[in-house]
Amino acid sequence: MKALDGIKILDFTHVQSGPTCTQLLAWFGADVIKVERPGEGDATRKQLIDVPGADSLYFTMLNHNKRSITIDTKNKRGKEILERLVKTCDVLVENFAPGALDRMGFSWERIQELNPRMIMASVKGFGPGKYEDCKVYENVAQCAGGSASTTGFRDGPPLVTGAQIGDSGTGLHLALGIVTALYQRERSGRGQRVLAPMQDGVLNLCRVKLRDQQRLEKGPLKEYSQFGEGIPFGEATPRAGNDSGGGQPGRILKCKGWETDPNAYTYFITQAAVWEKVCDVIGEPEWKTKPGYAKPVERLDKLNEIFARIEQWTMTKTKFEVMDICNPLDIPVGPILSLKEIAADEGLRATGTIVEVDHPERGPYLSVGCPIKMSDSPVEVKRSPLLGEHTDEILTEVLGYSKEEAAELRTVGATEIVKRQAAE
Repeated sequence: MKALDGIKILDFTHVQSGPTCTQLLAWFGADVIKVERPGEGDATRKQLIDVPGADSLYFTMLNHNKRSITIDTKNKRGKEILERLVKTCDVLVENFAPGALDRMGFSWERIQELNPRMIMASVKGFGPGKYEDCKVYENVAQCAGGSASTTGFRDGPPLVTGAQIGDSGTGLHLALGIVTALYQRERSGRGQRVLAPMQDGVLNLCRVKLRDQQRLEKGPLKEYSQFGEGIPFGEATPRAGNDSGGGQPGRILKCKGWETDPNAYTYFITQAAVWEKVCDVIGEPEWKTKPGYAKPVERLDKLNEIFARIEQWTMTKTKFEVMDICNPLDIPVGPILSLKEIAADEGLRATGTIVEVDHPERGPYLSVGCPIKMSDSPVEVKRSPLLGEHTDEILTEVLGYSKEEAAELRTVGATEIVKRQAAE
């Protein structure tokens, strides 16, 4: 038994934010029915192609454990199938442009008429307001949500992060909203709308920077490197390089081999509780009691000097040797791991965080597995569906059409598409 066994998800999502959400629900056992356009499907199937004739990694890595049905929603029979799906499913998830569902004839009011228990979950770029109709992509969300303005170095431009906090981050927020709405439905008996704007999701992940914005109004941010360097603060939370966001001084430092390996670095935190151990490790035992070094507040204007000395030590060790030495002493450190190193990590493979999946068109490939582990709902990562692969299966087993009716629906739909394409 899986946590979401019996829950049916009508998946109208595409690209990344929505598919991230529905894939997570599928991993937890929901039956996710991905609705795609005949002959085309999700645009990412053919984006960033690396194996000719096969679905791209962009698509396959975001659509595991789902079933695909192709429906031409522009004809009467297609709308009939969609209505039956709305009546049958528990959740409809979409990340269309604003108003797209209304134009298809499936407004929230119409969906409620068809299925009062339906939960309609949406990803949008911005919430209600002057920007709600704007088109938003990953990096736009990072910029509008406060992440870019606080990422990078003080003397450089704003930067976006490689972590997809706008798309995948929003998908995770939406998944939480959906399961919460399902839980409430058990008591209320009613469905509801769930909205996850990308700007809001990014801001939620930037809350410590909003914290610092308010602290800045009361005075300088003393744990930031620029305070120790005597550089005045402006009116907004600044970019802080690789400073730690938790109040404990931290930096990324070079390790042995950095001259040729771009990832031969470690993150090193000089946590106050282990300051004396840090002093012993780097060969500066006198700093434990030396005036100006013994107390955290005294060290704030010397962080550049302190980390330069720590880096002299880390440059004599590999990033893994730094871990081996510091972790038993409770000194917080962590290696900068490349995606190549992560892909080969035996521990991550053993826990299912990295999985190898076989695909009929492209063969085996690596993907991320479910990041959340549940003792009573184990996850088996299954390959993404081929376009329309489960159309007959869904028409007959889920919607109750006979095999003959399903075949007729396919034929009529295909004929109408050809006629419309010819007319166009």
